[in-house]
Amino acid sequence: MKLDSKIPEGPLAEKWPRHKFSLKLVNPANKRKYDIIIVGTGLAGASAAASLAELGYNVKAFTFHDSPRRAHSIAAQGGINAAKNYQNDGDSVFRLFYDTIKGGDYRAREANVYRLAEVSVNIIDQCVAQGVPFAREYGGLLANRSFGGAQVSRTFYARGQTGQQLLLGAYHAMSRQVANGKVKLYPRTEMLDVVIEGGKARGIITRNLITGKIESHSGHAVLLCTGGYGNVFYLSTNAMNSNVTAAWRAHRKGALFANPCYTQIHPTCIPVKGNYQSKLTLMSESLRNDGRVWVPKTKEMAERVRKGDLKPTDIKEEDRDYFLERRYPSFGNLVPRDVASRNAKYVCDEGRGVAPTGLAVYLDFADAIKRDGQKTIEAKYGNLFEMYEKIVDDNPYETPMMIYPAVHYTMGGLWVDYNLMTNIPGLYALGEANFSDHGANRLGASALMQGLADGYFVIPYTIGDYLATIGPADKISVDHPAFKESEQSVKDMIDRLLAINGEKTTDEFHRELGHIMWEYCGMSRSAEGLQKAKKMIQELRREFWMNVRVMGENEELNQSLEHAGRVADFLELGELMVDDALHRKESCGGHFREEYQTEEGEAMRDDANFTYVAAWEYKGENQQSELHKEDLVFENVKLTQRSYK
Repeated sequence: MKLDSKIPEGPLAEKWPRHKFSLKLVNPANKRKYDIIIVGTGLAGASAAASLAELGYNVKAFTFHDSPRRAHSIAAQGGINAAKNYQNDGDSVFRLFYDTIKGGDYRAREANVYRLAEVSVNIIDQCVAQGVPFAREYGGLLANRSFGGAQVSRTFYARGQTGQQLLLGAYHAMSRQVANGKVKLYPRTEMLDVVIEGGKARGIITRNLITGKIESHSGHAVLLCTGGYGNVFYLSTNAMNSNVTAAWRAHRKGALFANPCYTQIHPTCIPVKGNYQSKLTLMSESLRNDGRVWVPKTKEMAERVRKGDLKPTDIKEEDRDYFLERRYPSFGNLVPRDVASRNAKYVCDEGRGVAPTGLAVYLDFADAIKRDGQKTIEAKYGNLFEMYEKIVDDNPYETPMMIYPAVHYTMGGLWVDYNLMTNIPGLYALGEANFSDHGANRLGASALMQGLADGYFVIPYTIGDYLATIGPADKISVDHPAFKESEQSVKDMIDRLLAINGEKTTDEFHRELGHIMWEYCGMSRSAEGLQKAKKMIQELRREFWMNVRVMGENEELNQSLEHAGRVADFLELGELMVDDALHRKESCGGHFREEYQTEEGEAMRDDANFTYVAAWEYKGENQQSELHKEDLVFENVKLTQRSYK
């Protein structure tokens, strides 16, 4: 299989403008003849639905939530990047492009990343026009703050709830089209299969989560905007319902899955409290603007803190190790997430971690409060501080926060070309569901940017090129045998799950899988650990299909059944992630192989052998996936060892 990325010719800054002009167009009168299916209504899905319906297309939008406002995009609190350079601090489109390429450890496509940086400036204008209440500075311009991996302030924010405000803007735009009759919204509906006929995506099979009814939906194109797969680790910052099922079912039908081992560990999460915790809470990376990260300098002092004999406020300045500031003087506490996370792990592994578990470091705002005053800090981060206090029962204005890394975002996803189309014609993946923009590590505040860029400014152009090629008549009925076959396949899997009637709950299997993934394919990996994990996952999957207990019936609201299908997919994905991590014999970004590191403990890439996208093809149940490679070509940046010192 040859992977054609469809990257346009020409200079980097001219690729997207030239490409837009070369794309085929659908005239306004013909747009109403096309039906587009969008799965997921977070930032990528809602913005795509609003934009495509505004153009005149007929859109069906599906969400398993009761309202699109529940999409997990709301949890991205800290901000959204854009190269506006309001601060006059040296930012530019090229600098945002460069920071993103470098932050991703040189494992992303130049063309896609430059386009992302280029359209970032349009996103802010559109969102302001929609009424998104971004913070402003004294002169009336939109305010900015810094995020990890950059030495400029380019992150626009709405206090500590940026994702929520951006989602409301996209939701309002989509609701306008719902009222106009151009978007038909299907809440509490989950996609369980994609229908392929004649080599093209023709529609989807869904389950009504209230009644259990299995339904078919036909369209000219299918857009998957379903987020990432971080919940394969069980404990993550993702909402508990977030899953990989839509993308994975597409993968089983032939869509390539790219770079699955690239998962992001976020450095500022509230530490794990107990074995039966269901999820982790993210504290926004924006806090690293003013918070200083530290641990006690000695194991003995850390041990006294863990036992409760010593309070952090009693530890003198000279007895504190501000380890990020010490190791990375140029970037300090604002190093990229993978670097900050690994260093937090290092000091905890040394025995200098705090909290009863020893798996935490401090994020201290005492200096910022002394410098700027508590009211200023409240204005910036008040809701985040309130959330922390409610969960931990400790006042972060008076006592340093405790944080520890946790799984947050997934850079891998369905392989897409420059037009955001998978290798299956008519099947697109947007936002976190695709692999395309972040390489091996995502910079903070770039998730919201990618979701809105794909939905508002990329897919409205690129989808027209495909639709104009196939024509309005190229659509099949839901009575077609391809739909009936997919429907039956979905029903058979549901019946299979319900018939097992074993002894272990889906949560037990999910928790065991998460433990394996975190232990052996988490913050660090090794060949020995990955090989062990592969065998353990295979054994766990065999046990799942023999011993899982799924309560209830299909023809009802049945969350046990929903979860069982998602865990079944996670078990298959987990093995692919291990295979991907095992084959990539280098360290880069969030993929840290212990065998490949510098003397200072930094990631050591192998550019001679691994400068490519690893795209995996599904070959059948219990069969080894086949690896396809898309070579990455760097013409505008020099491949160097990343340094944030």
